[in-house]
Amino acid sequence: MLISASTACWPHKTLHETIEILYDLDFSAIEIDLHEEGGAAKPSELIADLDRAAHLLRSGHRLDIVGYSVQLASTGAQHYADFAEICKIAKMTKVVTLTVPSAELGTPFNEEVEHLKRLVEIAAVEGARVGVKTELGRLSEDPDTLMVLCNNIEGLGITLDPSVFIVGPAKNKTLDRILKFVYHVHLRDTKPDKFQVSVGQGSVDYAKLISQLEREKYDRALSIHISPMEGMEHRVELRKLRRLLESLL
Repeated sequence: MLISASTACWPHKTLHETIEILYDLDFSAIEIDLHEEGGAAKPSELIADLDRAAHLLRSGHRLDIVGYSVQLASTGAQHYADFAEICKIAKMTKVVTLTVPSAELGTPFNEEVEHLKRLVEIAAVEGARVGVKTELGRLSEDPDTLMVLCNNIEGLGITLDPSVFIVGPAKNKTLDRILKFVYHVHLRDTKPDKFQVSVGQGSVDYAKLISQLEREKYDRALSIHISPMEGMEHRVELRKLRRLLESLL
């Protein structure tokens, strides 16, 4: 497995600034948020010039790009057209895994199946794969729903954020049945009553999680996904988790 960090760890930094921080912290890999709001790069700007986009994302650094998190502002047919362009950029930059959000709670299940199925089909054309992110307040906060989605949509995977299953309504449910679908992993430390805490003060059993993933032959990235918190030295937190994960691999 490869240890990386997400650009989401520095929501107010440019991509170049984040890359420099990662070099300083001895990371060798990065996950890049392509979000219209709050990401390291705006999809609408990237789509406007694919060659320039590939140059922006890939050139000038030696970090491996382990995946893109994709959040588009467009809807309807334009959404799928834009996603197809992002998949072309992924191919140009040799990135395979694309993380997308699931629909909000209350969305008709069949509607979500059709949406994700279409994304998977579009990504497959460019040799990419889609992982739906586990997230509170969305259909993906429940492992049973995730299992049904992945069983019904051939090629769909999961970007696993175990924190969701520590603080959310599915905290007493097992993850065993969905681990075989994991394409990517987001990590921080979490307590049952707080989504993010200082590394070492939470309930995430990193050793158990890594062991479970290894049994499923998972050999991809563990991406640190820690947001800045008041009263904590952010770089220290990232360095602590990187070293902890390295000690377990």
